[in-house]
Amino acid sequence: MTANNEAITCPFDFSEALEFDPVLADLMGRNIPARIRLPYGDADAWLITGFESVKQVTTDHRFSRAGIIGLNYPRMTPEPIVSPESINVMDPPQSSRVRHLASQAFTQPQVDAMRPRITRLTDLLLDAMERQGPPADLVQFLSDPLPQHTVLDLLGIEQEEWPRIQESVHQLLVVGPDNKEAAASAKADLTAYFAKLVEQRRHSPGEDIISAMAAAREGKEQLDDRELAVMALMLALSGQDTATCHISDITYLLLTRPGLMERLRSRPETLTDVLHEMLRCIPFRKGVGIPRVALEDVELDGALIRTGDFVHVSYLTANRDPERYEDPHAIDPDRPSAPHMTFGWGGHRCIAMPLGMAELEVAIGRLVQRFPGLRLAVPPDELRWDTATIRRFPLELPVAW
Repeated sequence: MTANNEAITCPFDFSEALEFDPVLADLMGRNIPARIRLPYGDADAWLITGFESVKQVTTDHRFSRAGIIGLNYPRMTPEPIVSPESINVMDPPQSSRVRHLASQAFTQPQVDAMRPRITRLTDLLLDAMERQGPPADLVQFLSDPLPQHTVLDLLGIEQEEWPRIQESVHQLLVVGPDNKEAAASAKADLTAYFAKLVEQRRHSPGEDIISAMAAAREGKEQLDDRELAVMALMLALSGQDTATCHISDITYLLLTRPGLMERLRSRPETLTDVLHEMLRCIPFRKGVGIPRVALEDVELDGALIRTGDFVHVSYLTANRDPERYEDPHAIDPDRPSAPHMTFGWGGHRCIAMPLGMAELEVAIGRLVQRFPGLRLAVPPDELRWDTATIRRFPLELPVAW
């Protein structure tokens, strides 16, 4: 057991293609958890990196997400992305109830019913790319619009509202300190918008995710209007942000690793397994997400975490833990299947994961099938990567076929 060491300043601003952040690599190689200082927040935090230890923190009632509400907790962005009402800062049993009800909109049969709509949207976007002809920017034609169109379509939002919502979502992800006011305004705008939308769906339900969540029942339990609005906002945020990164990053790997692309072309039935292996390895974000606070003293990996201490976990390092994955930094499409943490773990695992996977399967599957000669139209080192937000993805992917 050790005393609290001096905190290590961690800007987590590494943006070199999909190379692993050397600061994270150093932190995961230490014998005990490190104390880190992030760009924003009043306090330092512990960083937990190993798979089993991350698993413990995400499932242990002694580490609370709700405990951070009202505190200026250590984080990556000037304005907290998460709202105080969000399921992401709830603890059981409240979070369990909300998750159980909301997840009824994302059962496999529900997602299977959504797949034709995702396929139609994907084919429309790829039709437009094909009409323009090479070279074309895959980010512009597919990975940027598809997640936005899919989640906003499935939420039943009118198309003329899409640009406004997309701009507000982007504002929440910018890391610069001069963005705090714009981010706070964007969050307030989105919160008010979805509150009004939920009210409309209560009176006039449709064939959309908000209506499906509103109809969810467990005995006499159902989601109230505030919970529904927060869930809709969370889906609009994560459904655009995360999927855009994943489609761009996965395509980049396929275009720069011919063996992976050939694997999908020759054995399309392995698509889901190959996607999971790439998702395990891709550093899809910078740094860390939402912390927890210790409700009592806990000894973990040789460190004494005291009551009130903030604790961050790294899903990125957990996904590369050498004690869980052999040769963890290699992308091995034949690796034996083992769950990864890209969609989170425990009580805060992404409830829309089945929808996210369906979107990736359709987008990547249709892309590989329709453009068998797809290749980068510029050298990989000429690509520009996002540096303004917490995301890791190429801003453009010029392709030819």
